[in-house]
Amino acid sequence: MRRLLIITFLLGLSCISHGQNKSHKKVLLLMGSRFEITAISEDATKANKAIEVGINEIKRIEKLISSWDSDSQTSAIVRNAGIKSVQVDRELFNLIRRCKKISHLTHGAFDISYASMDKIWKFDGSMTQMPDSVSVAKSVSKINYKDIILNSENTSVFLKKKGMKIGFGAIGKGYAANKALEEMSKMELNGALVNASGDLITWGKDEDGKDWKIGISNPKEKDKIFSWLSIGETAVVTSGNYEKFVSFDGIRYSHIIDPRTGYPVSGLSSVTIICPNAELADALATSIFVLGAKSGLQLINKLNGIECILVTDDQKMLTSSNLKLEYHKTSYKNNSHQIQIGKFNE
Repeated sequence: MRRLLIITFLLGLSCISHGQNKSHKKVLLLMGSRFEITAISEDATKANKAIEVGINEIKRIEKLISSWDSDSQTSAIVRNAGIKSVQVDRELFNLIRRCKKISHLTHGAFDISYASMDKIWKFDGSMTQMPDSVSVAKSVSKINYKDIILNSENTSVFLKKKGMKIGFGAIGKGYAANKALEEMSKMELNGALVNASGDLITWGKDEDGKDWKIGISNPKEKDKIFSWLSIGETAVVTSGNYEKFVSFDGIRYSHIIDPRTGYPVSGLSSVTIICPNAELADALATSIFVLGAKSGLQLINKLNGIECILVTDDQKMLTSSNLKLEYHKTSYKNNSHQIQIGKFNE
């Protein structure tokens, strides 16, 4: 039987009072994902207005980075791959530049040109056999972050090879969460939280006026917390591979593919990154999956202010060297916010 490792965010029920402050929440579909936006305030009108400001900011980011919107600057870059450079807004240019820096940091484990990959791996139940090695090699032939040429003087972007594409699927939700929270923090709230399907970032204080805290549930008793982690104003991003996969000859292949090889990665079931920036955390969650537990931990342990929780395929939990968990015997049980970060065998 499978058990879930749950991260529980100590966020009370929507609009339940704790003193003067209340938690106001809205859940909706944005960027093709479930977004949960929370504002902490004693003023419901002010809180709801801040939530709408956050939503509008996410919609703006989606239009900027969308590859399916033919009118977006991202689509213009892709259309002109191998032909000419495209001038873009400074905001998009800087995002792409940061993406390239993360690619360099992770030795290509993170690469927004992964969008060039031919979709030879399908995780919808239609695959009946392994793709051949020639097809796999061909599928990644146009992936190389070094072929994304940037000109800072005129903020132009050029994809060197015809057929190259870029996509922000591994960083876009984190960036949108960052920007939404940034705008909400200007709205005279006491605190705010944005959760983009597991890409979560907090600001200010919770409804009790305390630092935001997460609880990690006992894998065998989901309603009982076995450790706590104070996160304050920071981001917690979780990515898992246990829902989408294919199996051939008794071997399971996850939907997370190494952009350098074209093959699905193995070794990790779940990655949670804890750091001040949701954009960076989002990108690192994917990168650590690709790098694997050993190299991934080595990287995180070299980065200041960034921690991680890893769950391996054989259901072991690993943490970065500076992660401080608080262990208590007391349990916490209510309808609080929860994020699944791994599966364990009972």
